[in-house]
Amino acid sequence: MTATLTDVARHAGVSLATASRAFGEPDRLARGTLERVLSAAGELGYAATSVATAEKTIGVILPDAASPVYATLLKSIHAQTWHGRHRPVLFDTDEDVHREREQIQLSRKLDGILLCSPRLPDDEIRELVGDSPVVVLNRIIDGIPSVVMETGSGPRQAVEHLAALGHSHVAYAAGPRLSWADSRRGDAIAAACESLGIRFTRLTNQAASIHGGLAAAATVLASGATAVIAYNDLVALGIEAGIAPLGKSCPADLSIVGIDDIEMASIRQPGLTSVKQAIDRCGSLGVEMLLQAIAGDAVRTPATLEAQLIVRGSTARPR
Repeated sequence: MTATLTDVARHAGVSLATASRAFGEPDRLARGTLERVLSAAGELGYAATSVATAEKTIGVILPDAASPVYATLLKSIHAQTWHGRHRPVLFDTDEDVHREREQIQLSRKLDGILLCSPRLPDDEIRELVGDSPVVVLNRIIDGIPSVVMETGSGPRQAVEHLAALGHSHVAYAAGPRLSWADSRRGDAIAAACESLGIRFTRLTNQAASIHGGLAAAATVLASGATAVIAYNDLVALGIEAGIAPLGKSCPADLSIVGIDDIEMASIRQPGLTSVKQAIDRCGSLGVEMLLQAIAGDAVRTPATLEAQLIVRGSTARPR
């Protein structure tokens, strides 16, 4: 995987700002600190061309800026661009492919594009971006550098956890129909269920929101599944709220697993079992890869970030 400035800072035992100054403003650092950062960069194979690049303006295209996942992603992008004094410009598609198409065209006037979880077909995206420097986050498109939060091992861990608890029927509450991650998460869950001899039900697509979970709640119960894995944490929380008026509760009547491990997943009661994704690292690595592309450097891709199941109180043995 491509080393990032964050990796260098962690390896050298300094802050990200200090690591950035080692390449952009070395005179501001003590000699010992500078040598430690440069040594860490050498050991990790970090290329500092992106930091030395002059200020750039980057278009950041998101499907839903109100989502806590994309808010976290945007925050990490902003933090990474700030160290080089680059300027991110936000575009929110609101899950609208027509708006996404227009925003890609507008972003081509900028120095580079970070395209986050795009919904348009691969061929159309390649045609729209043309020869503009671009990095795609959370999706793989042949011919375009990308950073993806893996969609296989996390869902498999969730199924294995539910199987160990004794669940024999698991449902998947699907997300947006055009989501690249949705189909792959569903396929990974289906494959894991098949290998473990667990009955699997894939439910209809819903919005990636609490309202989407509320809409799916009755269908989850009607499926007869004793556990459900939701497209994301918001859908999971919506399902939990939606089954309550139907006389059911979590985890007594239904075990619920989310994906993303957003902040509210850990503070609610019972805590939400969730697949933790490296959202902040996805944003910072995407910025570094894009700056390398803008500088004309070769970019190794795709970069895949691992996921980890976090077990909390929303999953239990079935009745």
